Amino acid sequence: MRDELRRVRSIADYQFGKGVGSRLFPENVEILCSKSTGRIRYVNHEGKRLATLRPTDGFLSLSIRAAKSIVESSVSLECIVRVRSDVAKFVAEGSDVFAGHVVAAEDGIRPKDEVIVVDESNQVLAIGRALLSASEMKAFEVGVAVKVRHGRKKQG
Repeated sequence: MRDELRRVRSIADYQFGKGVGSRLFPENVEILCSKSTGRIRYVNHEGKRLATLRPTDGFLSLSIRAAKSIVESSVSLECIVRVRSDVAKFVAEGSDVFAGHVVAAEDGIRPKDEVIVVDESNQVLAIGRALLSASEMKAFEVGVAVKVRHGRKKQG
């Protein structure tokens, strides 16, 4: 279990920013493995899912709960996309983020990265997959920037 915890923390640090892994995954997390392959599949805390380890690329897919924990941790993050407050309601309900609505995006964001979408007051709205790089999100006026997987109001 100790090696598994170290592994998911390392993945989180690489994917979201240094220090995120230890903040997101405390010592008492439950790590569930696939029965057929023995690979790490889910990370739960207090009976609720924090993250899923994607078998396709070995990266983490976050829950809204985990995204809130990361944003509140005050660690330097590399996965934040900030949108205008006037579209926050729609994004929280699960609508995709359009490039014209992006106020800021961390410079390291690349297409296919897992990102956390926040409003201008830093409230978590959604989690999803970037379709554009950070520079493209800031430069483009049209097109989908983030494909939202879970909005805050849909998952809680």
